[in-house]
Amino acid sequence: MGKTILSIDCGTQSLRALIFSTKGELLASEKILYDPYVSPQPGWAEQDPEIFWNSLVRACQGLKQKNPDLFETIHGMGITSQRATMINTDLSGKPLRSAITWLDQRKAVDKFPMKSVLYPFLKIGHLDRLVSQLYRDGKCNWIRQNQPDLWKKTHKYLQVSGFLNFRLTGEFKDSVASQIGHLPFNYKKMTWCKSLEPASVVFHVEREKLPELIPPGETIGRITRQAAELTGLCEGLPVIACGSDKGCETLGMGVLNTDMASLSFGTTATVQTTSAAYFEAIPLMPPYPAPIPGHYNPEIEIFRGYWMITWFKNEFAHKEVATAEKKGIPPELELDNLLIQSPPGAMGLVVQPYWGPGLNHPDAKGAMIGFGDVHTKAHVYRAVIEGLAYALLDGVHILEKRGKTKIKKLAVSGGASQSDQICQISADIFNRPLVRGKTTETSGLGAAILTASGTGLFDSIHDAIDAMVCYDTVFEPNPAHAETYNKLFQGVYQKIYTSLKPLYKNIRNITGYPES
Repeated sequence: MGKTILSIDCGTQSLRALIFSTKGELLASEKILYDPYVSPQPGWAEQDPEIFWNSLVRACQGLKQKNPDLFETIHGMGITSQRATMINTDLSGKPLRSAITWLDQRKAVDKFPMKSVLYPFLKIGHLDRLVSQLYRDGKCNWIRQNQPDLWKKTHKYLQVSGFLNFRLTGEFKDSVASQIGHLPFNYKKMTWCKSLEPASVVFHVEREKLPELIPPGETIGRITRQAAELTGLCEGLPVIACGSDKGCETLGMGVLNTDMASLSFGTTATVQTTSAAYFEAIPLMPPYPAPIPGHYNPEIEIFRGYWMITWFKNEFAHKEVATAEKKGIPPELELDNLLIQSPPGAMGLVVQPYWGPGLNHPDAKGAMIGFGDVHTKAHVYRAVIEGLAYALLDGVHILEKRGKTKIKKLAVSGGASQSDQICQISADIFNRPLVRGKTTETSGLGAAILTASGTGLFDSIHDAIDAMVCYDTVFEPNPAHAETYNKLFQGVYQKIYTSLKPLYKNIRNITGYPES
């Protein structure tokens, strides 16, 4: 048996330990489920960081128990994780508080304009409101204001990946390609900001509290004796710097330039491409560092995207979920029957999937319009899936315009991509060919590609991509369905937010939710 790679994919609702071959085959996996967050107050979303570490330990132990011979072939490992979920630790790496997850909506008090010498210049450039919003969104600012003693005790302020890397290696190091969120990070130069750079002023995290940055594909450290005893991994096994879950998904789908884009049908729905040139998909919002060194991942994201399938299952699809469990298949496959029952366009039911406020629509709330007495559960589910695709299509148009490029083909990954019906609906709405990988664990595959290259199994990341990225299905758009969707997209979907925006503001002012 040849050498294999272990990827740890730590997501919002689960952690997966995945063993890949050097051909990109998923040979074994172990999944540990957990609640995505707890909410001590409305709008808050926190998680015990030890859940991430304990899940990693359990997943590795499970893999070893079920696949002992295969486990012995692991040549290296890498971590990919959810983005912008931050953990305060002490010198020993022990968490000082619950992690504030990327879903959290609490706000810091806006003290930036009163203290900053940059404020007059921001006012002239009409950037004061944006900077104020960013400052308030920074969870580091909230902690400094509300838990100053805890902040003083904080030795490191880490992404989930940095926290897990430390537990494995004893090194406070993390990948450059994992630094996504409200941090003093220079996205253009892909390094920590200097003291007077704008992001360093807006997100004030002392340099000594940040981890050492390692380029993706290079070694972070090696498994310690303590970590080996807990996980069953070999002491001294190399841990390679990887990247964020979305960036690794894009890499795992072989998206290497702006001719192609990656759709992520995950908890956050995203459309992302890879560019050697720096460009901002949303003005003043930088592209993320790509797992390919020296490249960027411009992205449009839909917060709580395909989380809406989980919401639908919990609220309306108990029967389908129970049937899927009896059959031993993912619920999304059983829910395909609902999609088959409803025609393209869901008999005029249209969803705007803004279940959480986004960067370019902070006042938004979700909307379903066009209800009639013909509509059933099947129509609602189809409208949810179509609405998410409309939102991602909007993102494709933005990437094309800002990047001055034409996206010719789409690659899809994430849990919902297991559904042929969802993939076909998406191909019809985008009116472009859509390819799906042989494995749905595309983020883990991206991490495996970086690890295989970083441990010398391939001469370069590009060689690893050529050997390990494999597609399984191509979905071609149906012209008649594409025409229907284009009319609904232009004539209805694109006008919903503009029409309802004043009402969203009134709702927020009256109820106080979401927090402004």
